[in-house]
Parts: sequence; structure tokens; C-alpha cells
Amino acid sequence: MITATAWVLAIAVVAGTILALLHLREKHPPLIAGLAHGATGAVGLLLLVITLQGPPRGVVSGAGSFGTTSAVLLGAALLTGVLIFVRRQKAIVIAIHAGFAVTGYVLFLAWDSL
Repeated sequence: MITATAWVLAIAVVAGTILALLHLREKHPPLIAGLAHGATGAVGLLLLVITLQGPPRGVVSGAGSFGTTSAVLLGAALLTGVLIFVRRQKAIVIAIHAGFAVTGYVLFLAWDSL
């Protein structure tokens, strides 16, 4: 299950990166692309929450809470992503969304590697 979670979250990260680059070039990405990115991220978060129900990981190395912290941060990224959709791309909200998402993904990768 953790491999599926890693792949789905990686796809969401790549899609988010492409959307961010389009936004920085002042081109508005298609609405369906943003919705697909959000849906992929939501599925990745759901898979992570399911994976967290399994045996503990990373406790010996001190990274046992990384999975839960990652899920919380990715949940915050999902909520700020909804806010981006509702408010129609405010730059500060996009930056906050990206910060939550990147931090959550990096913590997930560290937790997954243990």
C-alpha cells in the first residue's frame, strides 16, 4: 500500500509543479488540470491515512511521527488547495499551499524510506 501512496503523491507533486510553473508564466492553467491535481492529492492523502493504520514505521530511528505529521500537512495543503479554487488563485494562498505540500511530501518520503 505504501508504494501506491508514494506513486500517487509523486504524480500530485509533478502536476502541482507544472501548475505552479504555468502560474508563474502568468498563464492560467485549465480548470480541469487543477481539479485533477486536487483529486490526485486527495487520493494520495486517503491512501496515506489508510497506510498509517498499519504497523508503525520509523520508531527506532526517531521518525515514527513523520507519517502522521505528513498526513496533517498534506491535509492542510488540500484545504488551502480548495481555498485556491474558491478564491481563484491568490498568490499568497498558492505559496502557503505549496509550503504545506512540499513539507508534507518530504516528511512522507523520509518516513517511507525507513
